[in-house]
Amino acid sequence: MKHIVVSIVLFSLSWSTSANSENFKVQDIQITGLQRVALGAALTNVPFSVGDQVSEFVIGQSIKTLFKSGYFSDVKVFRDGDTIIYQVTERPTISEIEFDGNSDIKDEQLQSSLDDSNIRIGEALDKTLITNIETGLTDFYHSVGKYNATVEAKITYLPRNRVRLNFNFEEGDAAKIKQINIVGNKVFTDEELLNKIESKFNLDWWQFTSNDRYQKQALQGDIEIIRDHYLAKGYLKFNIESTQVSVDPNKEAVYITFNVDEDEPYTVTGFEFIGDLLGQEELLTKIVPIQINELYNGEVITYTEEMITRYLSRFGYANAKVQTIPDLNEETKEVALTISVDPGKRVYVKRITFEGNFGTSDEVLRREMRQFEGATLSNDLLEASKSYLQRLKYIETVDFVVNEIPGVDDGVNVVFKIKEQPSGSFQAGVSYGDYTGLAFNAAIQQENFLGTGNQIGISVNTWTAQQTISLNYTDNYFTDDGVSLGGQISFSNYDASKVNLVSYSQKKVVVGPTLSWPVMENNRINVGMYYNNLELSQLQPYDQIKTFSESFLDPNNPDAKFKFENVEASVGWSRSTLNRGVFPSAGSSQYLGLKASIPGSDVQYFKINFDSKFYFPLTQSHKWTFLTRLEMNYGNGYGDLDGNEQTLPFWENMQQRSTDLRGFESNTIGPKGIIRSKAPAAGAPDAFGGTSTVVLGDDFDTIDTTYRATGGNASFFGGLELITPTPFLSDEYSNSVRTSFFVDAGNVWDTEFDLDNYSNLAQSEQDKLIDYSDIGRYRSSAGMSIQWLSPMGPMVFTWSKPIKEYDKDEHEFFSFNIGTTF
Repeated sequence: MKHIVVSIVLFSLSWSTSANSENFKVQDIQITGLQRVALGAALTNVPFSVGDQVSEFVIGQSIKTLFKSGYFSDVKVFRDGDTIIYQVTERPTISEIEFDGNSDIKDEQLQSSLDDSNIRIGEALDKTLITNIETGLTDFYHSVGKYNATVEAKITYLPRNRVRLNFNFEEGDAAKIKQINIVGNKVFTDEELLNKIESKFNLDWWQFTSNDRYQKQALQGDIEIIRDHYLAKGYLKFNIESTQVSVDPNKEAVYITFNVDEDEPYTVTGFEFIGDLLGQEELLTKIVPIQINELYNGEVITYTEEMITRYLSRFGYANAKVQTIPDLNEETKEVALTISVDPGKRVYVKRITFEGNFGTSDEVLRREMRQFEGATLSNDLLEASKSYLQRLKYIETVDFVVNEIPGVDDGVNVVFKIKEQPSGSFQAGVSYGDYTGLAFNAAIQQENFLGTGNQIGISVNTWTAQQTISLNYTDNYFTDDGVSLGGQISFSNYDASKVNLVSYSQKKVVVGPTLSWPVMENNRINVGMYYNNLELSQLQPYDQIKTFSESFLDPNNPDAKFKFENVEASVGWSRSTLNRGVFPSAGSSQYLGLKASIPGSDVQYFKINFDSKFYFPLTQSHKWTFLTRLEMNYGNGYGDLDGNEQTLPFWENMQQRSTDLRGFESNTIGPKGIIRSKAPAAGAPDAFGGTSTVVLGDDFDTIDTTYRATGGNASFFGGLELITPTPFLSDEYSNSVRTSFFVDAGNVWDTEFDLDNYSNLAQSEQDKLIDYSDIGRYRSSAGMSIQWLSPMGPMVFTWSKPIKEYDKDEHEFFSFNIGTTF
């Protein structure tokens, strides 16, 4: 304003010396001092043009107009005959913006706030806005209890009319709540009410999870908590008359006082509906949870309103308004309720769009929709659509916004806001174990190939036990109806002895397609057909293997390799109501599958698998969740071969993986390999003067047992898991890091091999300490796990302790994986 007044005075002096006060015709307009601002942009802010008749008043007003443009810090105007000359000084341009000392507010949040005020690099500096921002940021710190916080913006002038902005923050510590007083409460004690609210004071050292720092927003929430508590107990006229917050002189402590008026509780005498209930009054009257002749309950009233609103939204009345109107009787302390229902107009979805899906095409997301364009709006269908999107493994979070269309009272647009997560991974690793030795592996997998939602994977693994190369591909929407088609081709060379299993070598080729289709919501059926070509060699004479191999042994060539060709058919049912595809926190999943070689295959067998998981959220935010899991497997042979019943091939045996029973290395529990040997004895003298050797009968056989497992035809694994917030980690990482405490249990059995047949046989010297009755018992472990979907690929850190283990030897094991996600 001072600049404007001075400019007008200078203009008046110039005017009085160069012209009279009459209007004149402008012949030319000149602006000097321009650097960054274009002449045309400046002239658009002059309220007259060449050829116009102007007066002293109009020219004076033009100074104000140029100031309001925001381009200039100083404007002067002169007249030279019929020429108007403006002399301007441009505001400096912001060339740098820096933040120092801020921790409560991130740089990105600060820059976003500055952008809203048009303070950004390349824009002209407006000192007035800088002062307002300083004040606003200081007020923010005060609202979170940091009364000693200061924010100062320093302006450094640079050459070529540029400036550097540096915001210096002195945040300090938030003031502690020293005391909370509640005045006027008689029904509930201070302790009862203070235990319910979020704000705390005088915390003991072990209450580290609570917070005694003052925050204005938390205080507002506490007021609502106290009010809701009273309303739930019938105190309809309860009121918090005032709230005082006092700060000590050092601004390090806060004292809070609530002044309350409880009044008396009210009893509900009845309720009725008014408005348009769409013919559903009888049904709604039956399901409304309001109890007559019981105390008024605010929580029940709120639930009733929300329930009716959700019910009407199923029919497309998304903007229904439900309000409960109390009719109080002050004398009897009774209340009659009137539930007003206004369904409004039926609302239709005009358009559905997606935001944030940079790698996934709209088509992939749209096929998961349960809410369709042109259909009535349904909150249930929107939530279902959100749930289906979140189950995709390449989607981290989903939210949706319903936007009203200006001028249209029966139509809305819906925007789904998507946050993607890496859908592909490349991993390479090295590991070492007592049995496994040095191992290397590499694999690449893409869950969202080229944004189509299709899966493709190529894996190459080479380590002491196995060399594998495989290719798999799945088109999740082979048809528009959700039918998926996939296939697999793989080759492996496997040495079982390197993974704690009894010794044999196997080469295997697998080729085959799979097909699946949806059955009702949340259910799918899948079928598959695979061709298997196997070659087995180097079988050691364990009795469990001998039982199977003797049926296929060539007596003329006992060292020949075993070769099998099988065609396997599979059918499975799966169901999922999980809320997310990765790190779910609510819902359940089940799978029941049957795999069998078809009649006519070289070996005839079947395997049944059941897998189930249930997630029970313990808090509304799902930060605490309880997980139960169960896996059961059984397999056996069918038909007979040369008069002998077929059994499950030993290479198809169920095995225990380290992920099934954390704390146990793979294949360290379950049946062990047994070798039965004939006992020799000295016989009669032979013809050469020596002593002959004879083999004693079966009752004199001896047995040796290896610590290597054979696997079995039945297995069980289960566990209980408590999923908790990860300590010292902000909520923004909650979808990529998971911490849990677990108890695992399980075992592997061979129901076709009777260990009792060996109980009367002598043990070899090295086996005399083995308790055979202990081999078949279940095992369990407990521990903690942290899973991290890191930029370098999925990582799992597990600490676990076996509660009981059979193998007394220590088996040290470590692994290290590197990779990336994309």
